[in-house]
Amino acid sequence: MNHAPIDADHVSRRWLGKATHELPANAASVVRSAAERRPISEDVNEAFDDRQTFGDRLADRVATFGGSWTFLIAFGLFLVAWSLLNLALRRDAFDPYPFIFLNLMLSMIAAAQAPIIMMSQNRQAAKDRLDVGNDYQVNLKAEIEIMALLDKVEHLTARQQEQTEMIERLLAEKGR
Repeated sequence: MNHAPIDADHVSRRWLGKATHELPANAASVVRSAAERRPISEDVNEAFDDRQTFGDRLADRVATFGGSWTFLIAFGLFLVAWSLLNLALRRDAFDPYPFIFLNLMLSMIAAAQAPIIMMSQNRQAAKDRLDVGNDYQVNLKAEIEIMALLDKVEHLTARQQEQTEMIERLLAEKGR
């Protein structure tokens, strides 16, 4: 059943106590959506993913791999192999104990990996903020719709009570 849209300012004043233009932009958007009876929710993940650059996607993959058990186990095995090989080679070792070259390589990897992981975390935080904003809008619209439904139920209950009283009056008059 298609319903004609109602006035957004009426919805805003009725349920939020303010005119639409007095509301924050996200709340005003929700009120317009409720008044026009159209959905407000959106897939923020899809919108966010569409705006990512190649570098963003690469940083996310590096951060995902760098924080995995696969990486930790493989890197641990690499460190053990490096150490054992250099200890076994003794005088001919390419990086003798105390493994100064290994320490340099680890420092360089950490120096590159840390900002990449931070970039990924910053993007995830931005994505989370979009999610929270969308959740707020959906929740606000749900509250408005529930209040409108409760108002309609109260109105129907009052009408039913009036009709019940009218029927009782008519039956009383007929019974006389």
